[in-house]
Amino acid sequence: MVKKQKKTTPERIPAKRQLSKWQRQEKIRRIVIIAAIVFLVGISSWVGYEYYQDYKASAAPWQEVMISVNGVNFTMEYFVDMFDAFTRIAGWNSSVLYTYGGYLANMVADQIIDSELLRQGAKKDFGIEVTSSEIDAKLKESGWPGNRVYRDMVGSALLQEKLGQRFGSNITSSMEQAWIQVMLVESQEVAHEVIGKIRGGANFTALVPEFSCNSTIEGDLGWLPRELVPNTLIADVAFSLAPGNVSQPLYDETAIKSVGYWLIEVTEKQDEQIRARAILLGSEAEAEQIRAQFLAGGNFSALAGNYSQHASRNAGGDLGLLKRGDMDSTAFDNVAFNMTLNKLSQPVRDTSVETAGGYWLVMVVDRGERDLDNTTKEKLIDKRYNDWRRESAEKSKIETYLGADKIWWAVTKVLERR
Repeated sequence: MVKKQKKTTPERIPAKRQLSKWQRQEKIRRIVIIAAIVFLVGISSWVGYEYYQDYKASAAPWQEVMISVNGVNFTMEYFVDMFDAFTRIAGWNSSVLYTYGGYLANMVADQIIDSELLRQGAKKDFGIEVTSSEIDAKLKESGWPGNRVYRDMVGSALLQEKLGQRFGSNITSSMEQAWIQVMLVESQEVAHEVIGKIRGGANFTALVPEFSCNSTIEGDLGWLPRELVPNTLIADVAFSLAPGNVSQPLYDETAIKSVGYWLIEVTEKQDEQIRARAILLGSEAEAEQIRAQFLAGGNFSALAGNYSQHASRNAGGDLGLLKRGDMDSTAFDNVAFNMTLNKLSQPVRDTSVETAGGYWLVMVVDRGERDLDNTTKEKLIDKRYNDWRRESAEKSKIETYLGADKIWWAVTKVLERR
């Protein structure tokens, strides 16, 4: 029996045109798939890059170096942490931070610099350090956290105590001291007037309110060792002058006094404004001399350039157009706005300005070897300590990168923690 063969459908061979069409479709499909993959990869990369950039932007400021002291760096993170700790200990709230943030931030920056100079200098110059156990004990006593900034603050305070002991250890219990009275006067003429009054029986300190023109160093200074006399010129005289005597006038070109004398000329008036030029001088006697030179034919601009202590000297004394209040001097305004044009004023005394140069008068009431009281000893320790710190700072390389923008960024970060 012959088996019946199963009927099969012959394989269809695509026509050449149809094959070409399928190939084109397949190629397009592959291109679409590849494009989709590339697009998705691109999107993922872009999102990742943006995330990285955001992360980088937010993290970078924290790790940026803000202060460097002899190669020891302090980042923004450290600065903000110290700023936060410093203001918390001081009890400054958000309102104070918001109002005085820039000022306080600069205080903290100075504190960081001073503490690091202290740490480096104490070890280098004296071999003095603070141990971890000493810091731990102080932190426990204070109840403060144990993170780096609090440890640094405590370490700095302990180091200052040790240095105070170091500088106090070589101070003797007694030393030569002088009882000094002193005043700074504006000119030799005034100095000789005061000397005449003292020799006539007047009390030195009673004359101070009338004649002294430097309130930072005046009157009865009491008993002082040479090291604590506030001016080397005064010290040299005080420890050589016989007790009971007053010195001859001692000129000090570096002395700053709170008095000056204007010579004013008004060249133009416009409504409530004037155009003026002026020379600021350190004493009435000097002002009279310069005025006489001008009246004898001297050139105002040249005289101002040579003698004036006001910033306008670089412009020959020309102050330009002024309205009342521009010079921040009532004495100046009271004369200048009531002057006749093109007439030079008499010397105008002004106690709202500062001028350099003056004459010291020193009187030694008594002098001799005396025991140091505790207050004087503490002042000696402070002076020696501060002198050492200043010298250390002068020899150090200190760099700060805290511009106004970075300071306020730090302030905002501290405020966010409150």
